[in-house]
Amino acid sequence: MPPLTFQLEAVDATSKARAGKITTDHGEILTPIFMPVGTVGSVKAVTQQQLYNNIYAQIILGNTYHLYLRPGIQVLEAAGGLHQFNGWHKPILTDSGGYQVFSLAANRKIKEEGVWFQSHIDGSKHLFSPEKVMDIERSIGADIIMAFDECPPANSDYNYVLKSMQLTHRWLDRCISRFNETDNQYGYTQNLFPIVQGGTFKDLRTESAEYIASKNAAGNAIGGLSVGEPENKMYEFAELCCDILPKDKPRYLMGVGTPWNILEGIALGVDMFDCVMPTRNGRNGMLFTSNGVINIKNKKWATDFSVIDSTLQNEISNYYSKAYLRHLFVSEEILGLQIASIHNLSFYLWLVAEARKQILAQTFSSWKKNMIEKLKQRL
Repeated sequence: MPPLTFQLEAVDATSKARAGKITTDHGEILTPIFMPVGTVGSVKAVTQQQLYNNIYAQIILGNTYHLYLRPGIQVLEAAGGLHQFNGWHKPILTDSGGYQVFSLAANRKIKEEGVWFQSHIDGSKHLFSPEKVMDIERSIGADIIMAFDECPPANSDYNYVLKSMQLTHRWLDRCISRFNETDNQYGYTQNLFPIVQGGTFKDLRTESAEYIASKNAAGNAIGGLSVGEPENKMYEFAELCCDILPKDKPRYLMGVGTPWNILEGIALGVDMFDCVMPTRNGRNGMLFTSNGVINIKNKKWATDFSVIDSTLQNEISNYYSKAYLRHLFVSEEILGLQIASIHNLSFYLWLVAEARKQILAQTFSSWKKNMIEKLKQRL
């Protein structure tokens, strides 16, 4: 079967925003797109039916580190891959575990061969090498699989970031070799995306983006941002990468972010986004809406019987009242976490769909400016 394809449909006249279409063996993805995070094969508090019918998700993520530990590769292979295991029959992307290596700093050792780490579940020791990660991701069976990289912390000095980037590039070459030596495991095409690193150093980011672009992969990712650096730096280096990465391939900015981060990223030329924020913040009572940010636990919502967000025409946001949702949170009812998670994900998917419409209509920049002002308001 042919690899993933990307069709560029429009570029905004006054920014670098793009509308496009990614085609995989599990279906099409209209860009720009937000991808709900399903770390262990499950988007927290949300069923696959709700992802299909309420949220209108087109692709979700799984995480190699977590799925490797639980349920384990033998279980996933016996099931026929993650699509069969979790009942999600649209595209899936798997992270390589590189970010988990970064976040588990106390329990890992980085070496040329790969990363030795201790399981956060039982303390058992494991090695993730580029070759092993490719094998694991093949077995998980995602449509898009990420190369194994190291993500340096935001406060790392130049020499550390330089060595880290060079290691990531060597690991990428090993990932590509292993990927090319192995076959698609379940009868559909898998696609490898390399990851740009280089911290917030212009020369390193440029070198890394050029190195990644030279690999002519099906798509490319920008990593190592939204890890603690100032917001303006995130935008600066995302734009630098987008200007170098191929125009005819999708660009994925990893782990970003707030609704306004996403709109700014789209304006810079990014096509794909993911973040745990909509579900994590939702479970803590923070709602993102078309009119601004709501802390649903606040007393002011106790007698507000208006719906959560009338702009979103779905069975959740346009059905339950703010007062009822506040009551669920105050009462510590699980349903509150579910409603908030579904709403936030629905809002993110609505937002990128609206951005796409504005790009196609050549009205994106003025719409984005007005939208960001509204989105940042605390209601």
